[in-house]
Amino acid sequence: MGLLPPRVRRALSPGMRRVEHTRRRLARTYLHGSGIEIGALHMPLWIPPGVTVRYVDRLDLDGLRGHYPELAGERLVAPDVVDDGEALTLLPAASADFVIANHFIEHTEDPIATLLAHARVLRDGGTLFMAVPDRGAGVDVAREGTSWEHLTADHREGAEHSRAAHYEEWARLVDARLGNIDPEDVAVHAVALQERAHSIHFHAWSPEEFAAFVRRAGQEFGLPLELVEVVPNLHEFIVIARRAPRAVSQG
Repeated sequence: MGLLPPRVRRALSPGMRRVEHTRRRLARTYLHGSGIEIGALHMPLWIPPGVTVRYVDRLDLDGLRGHYPELAGERLVAPDVVDDGEALTLLPAASADFVIANHFIEHTEDPIATLLAHARVLRDGGTLFMAVPDRGAGVDVAREGTSWEHLTADHREGAEHSRAAHYEEWARLVDARLGNIDPEDVAVHAVALQERAHSIHFHAWSPEEFAAFVRRAGQEFGLPLELVEVVPNLHEFIVIARRAPRAVSQG
């Protein structure tokens, strides 16, 4: 399958063409066998010839169309598996050669649990391919990087303890800053976003911050992912990580 429909490729700016070229190059290098892509919507990653992918999303196609009215004119990928991409409860352990999760991790409320779930379904040596927004180059430019302490609190205490603060920060530092709402309406807007469980960037990182996060999660939570590359890519960075071999039981 192609990276993007021809009409979309023709409309891309030179910068976005470079973004897609980098994604394609890394996909050709690291994606082999069979795997999954989470949350592809209207922009599935280009998959090399001979590679098989199944698509995972939290809603079926009709549900996705209802939840994303702004994509009404786009062709959405029909999910093969309807499952929570943060938990992947329907997928067996060690069942995928790769997991693709582009512009997904920032939308999760517990990134540590999400990465552990993605690593669980990877076969030994399997690849996690993630495009992550660079907070220094996109809508998160006014936000501080999510601290290790914040991430561990979300993991240990549950996302509920920080959810309201996340929505307030998004309303204040993204929607109000971009002129989407009046600054005086931040509090009301944040409550409205939370009530409808609007998908925001709960967390934000630079490439260096995200790499440090993955390494520390390995040290403190046993996350079995080894970083291979972190590639800046205009408004995002691509993370390539490899699943470490599982321990062989003795006896």
